[in-house]
Amino acid sequence: QVRLVESGGGSVQAGGSLRLSCRASGYTIRSADMGWFRQAPGKGREGIAGIDSDGSTRYANSVTGRFTISRDNAKNSLYLQMNNLKPEDTAMYYCAAQGPYGETWWQGLRFGYWGQGTQVTVSS
Repeated sequence: QVRLVESGGGSVQAGGSLRLSCRASGYTIRSADMGWFRQAPGKGREGIAGIDSDGSTRYANSVTGRFTISRDNAKNSLYLQMNNLKPEDTAMYYCAAQGPYGETWWQGLRFGYWGQGTQVTVSS
């Protein structure tokens, strides 16, 4: 069974930093598109960062320069370093991985597997 488990969320003050992790099991991320999405209260799911199998990255304009996505294939894990956090970053953050059917497309990447999410709350 494919599982993506996020960790690292929490509550921080504006300007602070958090590092999110996503560990995959029952799935090898080495050749897969990977990404991070978020959903704020009352809003739809928003793609914020993606990385393909070659390491090429993409970012939403709202997080460019503040967030960095990376992958460690040896650890079968994905990361999101979030710096200079803002209150508008408050959301549930989800790890996503390429699946066999590609239910969601973002920035040319395809995602079909999802984690359960980790909450990030940024206070002003």
